[in-house]
Amino acid sequence: FDKMTVKVGNGSIIDTNHDQINTIDHIKKPVVYKRELVWRNIILMALLHSSAVYGLYLAVYAAQFKTIMFMNFIALVSSLGIQCGAHRLWCHRTYKAKLPLQIILMILQTMALQNDIYEWSRDHRLHHKYSDTNADPHNSRRGFFFSHVGWLLCKKHPEVKEKGKTIDMSDLQTDPLVRFQRAFYIPLLALIWAAIPTFIPHYYWGETLWNSWFVCVMLRYCGAVNLTWCVNSAAHLYGMKPYDKSIVPVEANMRHFLVGEGFHNYHHTDYSASELGAIDTFNPATAFIDMFAAIGWAYDLRKASNDVIKSRQTRCGDIHYTFRSRLSEQIVGSFV
Repeated sequence: FDKMTVKVGNGSIIDTNHDQINTIDHIKKPVVYKRELVWRNIILMALLHSSAVYGLYLAVYAAQFKTIMFMNFIALVSSLGIQCGAHRLWCHRTYKAKLPLQIILMILQTMALQNDIYEWSRDHRLHHKYSDTNADPHNSRRGFFFSHVGWLLCKKHPEVKEKGKTIDMSDLQTDPLVRFQRAFYIPLLALIWAAIPTFIPHYYWGETLWNSWFVCVMLRYCGAVNLTWCVNSAAHLYGMKPYDKSIVPVEANMRHFLVGEGFHNYHHTDYSASELGAIDTFNPATAFIDMFAAIGWAYDLRKASNDVIKSRQTRCGDIHYTFRSRLSEQIVGSFV
């Protein structure tokens, strides 16, 4: 339960153990680090959020109701591209997918605009191996703002660069779909992230291109990416620790907003990224994988046994912790 390894094509092993106590070499002299801001990213982030505020105004006062519903739909499915695709399939290898499902997930992951699959997976494997240390790209010990968005606004810590070179990415380097997306990422973004969400409302129900752009692209993207960032920030800072009191990640108080990614004290030991199934708690990402497993497109789903979970909780966590009822979880999750 507390260690997961994945064999890759060349016979080597990828360690995806999220509970690993990080072993940065303390014999070396401390790395002198001076924060350097990346002003291009700061300006782009300011433009994104100001555009999203304007998009919210248009959503309330100008856009059609169909446009609002479409915006929410593509925000949800694009987040599934990150959670079910980049995260659980390609990064952690917690299940296998047939080619049609891989293509769907690649398209949805591109729509999310959170770097290509290869780069996303590399940074996330690094985050797991050196969680909450200077080698973690979004080290939560540097505060909420840094782990949420600040890590994108300044240059990487030297430890991130050094340890990043040690991450085994050989499985994704030989994955033809991952290589295709990485090679054509910019044109794919222009089509999938920008053009399609803008033109569908305009073509099918006469929404203005102006409203479509600011509501279905800028507002949708800003909202979705901020919820994703909460997995790096809120899910490491605010919540409960029923499984392991010694690690930083928590079962996030705001987990219902995170579409299945808020169970961070349990963390990523199996395909559902939660000790609970899609029926037991609000976990749309797990339900999505289960749906495709039912038709055979997703298979070899990895799931820790109840005995292993209880053993870990008894050894390291809080044996008195109890969960909400199924009905309560689904009502709260559906409402938010």
